[in-house]
Amino acid sequence: MTVRSNFEKSLIEIQQDILRMASLVEESIYNSMQSLNNQDVVLAAKVIEGDDVIDELKEEIENKCITLIATQQPMAKDLRVVITGIKILVSLERIGDHAVDIARTTMCLADKKLIKPLVTLTHMANLVQEMVKDGLDAYVHGDVVKARQMCDNDDEVDDLYHQVFREIISFMKKDPETVSQATYLLFVSRFLERIGDHATNIGENIIYLVTGEKEELN
Repeated sequence: MTVRSNFEKSLIEIQQDILRMASLVEESIYNSMQSLNNQDVVLAAKVIEGDDVIDELKEEIENKCITLIATQQPMAKDLRVVITGIKILVSLERIGDHAVDIARTTMCLADKKLIKPLVTLTHMANLVQEMVKDGLDAYVHGDVVKARQMCDNDDEVDDLYHQVFREIISFMKKDPETVSQATYLLFVSRFLERIGDHATNIGENIIYLVTGEKEELN
């Protein structure tokens, strides 16, 4: 096997590992919101424990990328492929951390009746989960158009964040006893908004990977 074919094989393995990590992160987003909606502390604990697996996988893939750079000394587009992989790993890890933050909120609110159905927050969670999925699809296929479209969805996430903020502040004003829980729900909206930002970072990195041009879409 030639040096080039060895390099390409390693890149494919790294890409597959990144997709595996992304799948775990998507599941964490979904489960964290399910745990909050259903006040399911068992599922919340699963999300929190699962973050160790995501972190370990991130370190493993990052080490593969660093080893590839050290041993193969890639240039130009090849180097962009490896560097972009590392940047996507960082974004995925941070998304996973925010899913854990939501799961921890479930733990804090487990013994309290929710002040309202979490319809808008759930919609936000569905959107950011779809952004992560679309971003990784764009990564696999080098699809700049899809990467840009995915980043455009962050505007809707931001709009929903402001909507939730207004709704929750209104609850606080009407009933001061809701302040504690409402504050936690504000945190959740912020965690979801940040997940959208990190997903957008993934889209920006994909555009850089394909075109070599940096675009600010966040």
